Amino acid sequence: MEDLFGNSEPDEEGTLPADAPLAARMRPRSLEEYVGQGHILGKGKLLRRAIEADRLSSVIFYGPPGTGKTSLAQVIARSTRSRFLELSGVEGSVADIRKAIMAATIEARKGGRTLLFIDEIHRFNKAQQDALLPDVERGTVRLIGATTQNPYFSINSPLVSRSQIFQLEPLSIPDLVALQHRAVSDQERGLGNLPVDLDEAAAIHLATVSDGDARKCLNALEIAARTTPYDIGGRIRISLEVAAESIQKKAVVYDGTGDDHYDTASAFIKSLRGSDPDAALYWLAKMLHAGEEPRFLTRRLVIFASEDVGLADPLALPLAISAQQAVEFVGLPEARITLAHATVYLATAPKSNSAYAALGKAQEDVAKGRTLAVPAHLRDAHYKGSKSLGHGEGYKYAHDYDGGYVPQSYLPEGRLYYEPLRIGAEARIADRIEVWRAQFETAQKEGKDLAQRRKGAEK
Repeated sequence: MEDLFGNSEPDEEGTLPADAPLAARMRPRSLEEYVGQGHILGKGKLLRRAIEADRLSSVIFYGPPGTGKTSLAQVIARSTRSRFLELSGVEGSVADIRKAIMAATIEARKGGRTLLFIDEIHRFNKAQQDALLPDVERGTVRLIGATTQNPYFSINSPLVSRSQIFQLEPLSIPDLVALQHRAVSDQERGLGNLPVDLDEAAAIHLATVSDGDARKCLNALEIAARTTPYDIGGRIRISLEVAAESIQKKAVVYDGTGDDHYDTASAFIKSLRGSDPDAALYWLAKMLHAGEEPRFLTRRLVIFASEDVGLADPLALPLAISAQQAVEFVGLPEARITLAHATVYLATAPKSNSAYAALGKAQEDVAKGRTLAVPAHLRDAHYKGSKSLGHGEGYKYAHDYDGGYVPQSYLPEGRLYYEPLRIGAEARIADRIEVWRAQFETAQKEGKDLAQRRKGAEK
């Protein structure tokens, strides 16, 4: 196969230059060789059925690097006997798209079909994506786009609506271990011509540190095989120590504005809410390792302190605010200590969302129900003429009564929004609320009885 610019792709036999990276040489040539993505390629799954029946329309593959998006596109081209043309979303232009469409049109006149693969399709601007629409709709080309970003956010809606979206997941550790053993034994494309002995512990380490990225895993394996000296028996033994030296420092897949950012932040907050300090610290460490903005982290902690800890621990909010100020003042790397301090405190604090939930109920009433008028005794009575309107009449000043509380209606209708939880410091609030509400109910009952007696006396 060739791409649009004459660059070599594997032919039907899968041959590549001998010095090509191991990951490129070991690309699967058929669905049977393809490893991983069982959720879309397993027996009976939609994508596999569509490929085998040659009924595949335009698709977009979405997933992290090294999960097999390009390889799967090439497998589909072979399986459907289609010409494979490739463009890059980074370098391609509208002129390149038109050139590809022209080549596909010529191929169609000869009775052939063309699969146009666009890597990093989200890098195309709106005009470039729109240029694809007419020929995708007519079927001049079968489009396969690959992207590391969520297509529902990064690709034009018209193009998304004309394509099926398939999400590819990071490869599992067993999948990556299997790929390594296949590469070690493959004499045609892999390392089978070398006397390599791959320790299982080394294979598992490479698979683990590769973070689901097959390309990273296989290329690290090749570095280990090519740089390790022969032992006394003339073998190349890839031990755990050799594997650790052969792979670069783990690079966390993390897009600061994409899914990884929001998914990891979500896991962080949910771990705090679930009172799991260990999980919360892990997700915090991942975000710090990936270069997350500390201000984003402290903002989330401040929100969490009110939303999820709330009145169960009134010290949570001032502590989170203090952490935010300390992080601003100290800066990284030392600020990570403050972030850990606040994270563990909030994770292990008692939890209550009662205030937040109460506001939600009140807001719903305001938005959907009848707007309540302010009772006359609560209205402003400080301006001239307010007394003649009855404003403030009958208002009871709470500080004039024992305990600073007097039963008095503050809503024209009796409504309860705040339901205190008997958790942490909020248990004491629940006790006070219980007493006050009981006093209010008694006063209300006595007031009704008095009104009825007066009414009877008038008769």
